[in-house]
Amino acid sequence: MTTPHNPSAEDSLIARYFKPLATDPGAFGLVDDAAILSSSGDDIVVTTDAVVEGVHYLATDPPDTIARKALRVNLSDLAAKGAAPAGFVLTLALRSKEDAWLRPFADALGEDARSFGCPLLGGDTVSTPGPQMISITAFGRVPKGRMVGRTGAKPGDRILVTGTIGDAALGLDVLTGGAAATALTSDPAAREALISRYRIPQPRNVLAQAVRDHATAAMDVSDGLAGDLTKLCAASGVSATLNVASVPLSPAAAGLVARNAICVETLLAGGDDYEVLCTVPQAQSDALMEAGRAVGLAVTAIGTIVAGYERPRFLDGQGQELALKRLSYSHF
Repeated sequence: MTTPHNPSAEDSLIARYFKPLATDPGAFGLVDDAAILSSSGDDIVVTTDAVVEGVHYLATDPPDTIARKALRVNLSDLAAKGAAPAGFVLTLALRSKEDAWLRPFADALGEDARSFGCPLLGGDTVSTPGPQMISITAFGRVPKGRMVGRTGAKPGDRILVTGTIGDAALGLDVLTGGAAATALTSDPAAREALISRYRIPQPRNVLAQAVRDHATAAMDVSDGLAGDLTKLCAASGVSATLNVASVPLSPAAAGLVARNAICVETLLAGGDDYEVLCTVPQAQSDALMEAGRAVGLAVTAIGTIVAGYERPRFLDGQGQELALKRLSYSHF
């Protein structure tokens, strides 16, 4: 974690906040400019995601939640690949080095690193006059040739998704004073639950092995369920039929839809869910759902993969196709 700009100040920052997180022997206590990650005969899965102030989190979000989100969005990718976390490298672009921000950030990052078995291996710190940015590259391990990609979905596979969909989008809506905020004015518990889903994703790493054992294709839902299913189908050269009424919703989200406070498209296209979307042969789908139940995680069947190259069809409770104006969040 080196920079030509005032290296002594950076060395002090690293030693104070991040050296305690570098528990893997291959990190060399962050005194080197590289690390060693042992493969142990497994394939190494690599994923990277950045979170940017004003794009992925709000400037007013607490620093501990920002740290957790930065790591967990990458852990979510590893879970969808069927990979066990092995370590991560961190790049921080900071406007200042205030202890009041860095201490809770580093403490929360360390807690999650230990909890998920994903130690810090190294990285870089730089100053920026613009929005803060945290970029993490995470590494995971899978048995050789066993990573679950996006390209294996086959006609007849069931489409499964973990957890609930749309809560994070609603949490952001609450924080920014949107329709959900107005509708939930008298329900602080629901407001806080939705905000928590936006600020602190829940990566489904406990299900990684089951995904690896049963899924033909998988990805995490980061940009929106509708758009991410479309991406998976395009990669696999198939299409899909999704039953919107089967999409799992939290009580808060379901209540808002029932009251017409928000439309279902908001939930399907909102993004930031960080649930696992996967396709599973019909004969194995019950086994994956049972694996979810065994760890207290709901896994729900929401549709079927079909032959063809058309965009997936989204059907309402009466079997009529919904014309979605937006499928996912887009940065550009």
